[in-house]
Amino acid sequence: MLDVILWPFNTTAFTFAGAATSWGEIAGFITGALCVWLVTRQNPLNWPIGILNNLAFLVLFATSGLYADSGLQVVYVALALYGWWAWLRGGTEHTPLPVSRTSRAQWWWLLLAGVAGTLLLVWVLTTFSDSTVPWADSVTTVLSLLATWGQTRKKVECWWLWIAADVIYVPLYAYKGLWLTAILYVGFMALCVLGLRNWTKALRADEPVAA
Repeated sequence: MLDVILWPFNTTAFTFAGAATSWGEIAGFITGALCVWLVTRQNPLNWPIGILNNLAFLVLFATSGLYADSGLQVVYVALALYGWWAWLRGGTEHTPLPVSRTSRAQWWWLLLAGVAGTLLLVWVLTTFSDSTVPWADSVTTVLSLLATWGQTRKKVECWWLWIAADVIYVPLYAYKGLWLTAILYVGFMALCVLGLRNWTKALRADEPVAA
């Protein structure tokens, strides 16, 4: 039954660089690009578009052997629901959330969570799956989770975490034959630079008001 439901999603749309590109990968490409562009503009509609992207990638990654990235999409959906609320009502007195910086204490917690999360995922993937890329899959998964947390709280440094993850994602997806997704993540890096620029500008504009 599940195969019947997913059949249109997994059907080949075209062949690129000798690898078949499915309609699911195209759906992930379109929703992913739109989602990140909306984030750079601080548009809260990025969250529902992002949920559609998560569902597309959940299936795509599961069928490509990227199990940590596939499971990550479920967490993304939960974070997206929280981020959607936080952006609209998470500021002072339930006002829209402004851009802010990550504190030193938050950086320490992110570092500890990142190291512990990576080691745990590597152990899970090497013990309970046939993953051929446990370290790359784990590191990118953890970086993405940390970046998403920063995104939900509008921390300007989240863009640096996304850039770090994308640098690894591009060759990882190419290795797995997901060429369209690899190209998408090259575009993501460009959008991350734009997002960093826009959010930094917004932060600087808000800082005199806060002072």
